[in-house]
Amino acid sequence: MTAHLADVDLADLDLADPQTFLDVDLHSMWRRLREEDPVHWNPPGDGTPGFWVLSRHADIVAVYKDNKRFTSEHGNVLATLLRGTDSASGKMLAVTDGPRHRDVRNLMIKSFSPRVLEKVADRVRQRTRALVGGLVGPAFDFATDVADHIPINTIGDLMDVPVADRAKLVDWNNRTLSRYSSEDAEMEEWLARNEILLYFSGLAEERRRSPGDDVVSALANGLVDGAPLSEDEIVFNCYSLILGADESSRMSSIGGLLALHQHPEQWRALKDGAVDLGTATEEVLRWTTPAMHFGRRAVVDVELGGRLIRAGDVVTLWNSSANFDEEVFADPMSFDLSRTPNKHIAFGHGPHFCLGAYLGRAHVRSVLEAVRDLVDGIELAGEPRRLFSNFVHGYSSLPVTLR
Repeated sequence: MTAHLADVDLADLDLADPQTFLDVDLHSMWRRLREEDPVHWNPPGDGTPGFWVLSRHADIVAVYKDNKRFTSEHGNVLATLLRGTDSASGKMLAVTDGPRHRDVRNLMIKSFSPRVLEKVADRVRQRTRALVGGLVGPAFDFATDVADHIPINTIGDLMDVPVADRAKLVDWNNRTLSRYSSEDAEMEEWLARNEILLYFSGLAEERRRSPGDDVVSALANGLVDGAPLSEDEIVFNCYSLILGADESSRMSSIGGLLALHQHPEQWRALKDGAVDLGTATEEVLRWTTPAMHFGRRAVVDVELGGRLIRAGDVVTLWNSSANFDEEVFADPMSFDLSRTPNKHIAFGHGPHFCLGAYLGRAHVRSVLEAVRDLVDGIELAGEPRRLFSNFVHGYSSLPVTLR
């Protein structure tokens, strides 16, 4: 049961603790922070430093765009920023800035051409329709029986990952970021992450010997300034693609279906064709916001919102608050599939805008289209189970019956 925040001292909140995101009414928390303390200091915890919490859309977008005064190279999520270092720094796009970020991104983006992506998106649509159509009638878990299968096969196609290997990648990925409870061991997360890195090291070696048109081949054989990428750059960027494409898309699809169940008038509007699929997709992305935050470290002293952020301070950018900012979104607590404009930042913003945004949108759109065309009703068949995370917002289980 979540706690309301009317009488809670904001200084007592600990946003480094995943349990906070299960214990409190998150929308109430973010509303109070936006109104009362939009540049909020989260005090140090047990052995961890304090950090800044930005909750307003305008402030967050400004920091996303400012890679001169704020850097990603010490980490881009709380877990690594609070440790003080990220082993992928300077090797993975998400935690690389400047010319190296631009050059490696340009190398990878060749595998994301419209010609390639249109074919991939068509396969996404076909797979989703087959999955959803085959499950109408009996109760099933939408998270494990549908959502788990769509993104991994999409990014698997783009990376030419053998079909037989994809299930284990989903399992490893599930254990790296979205622990199901506080009892899950951190060692298990570490082991799963290393399994993914070792897997892609082997796959990259295969692609050096026998290159194809896939993104792993592009990384394994590409040149930047006349030199090949390091082994670390190759495997960390493969890992990043799996992480972003799989986790975010799954959570948006699961949360989107739950939102349709919870808002029958919007489900009817979708079913009747009263809303555009593209517009509806954007609202599902805003409403679910799977990546709750990203982070930066200040390079120099910066004044923001009347507060002085010192060089070296950790600054967290809470998309999950920005996407419900009353200054940007009319009636933000309304799930409105016809919402326009929709300036959500579910994919981030600025130089680090998500490379896989097109595919993320394709995943959500494919689910909306499939349920619109093939399903007459959505009913819960059990209690949805939330993830235990301060980074990913979503559900690990969503038992449903589709009629």
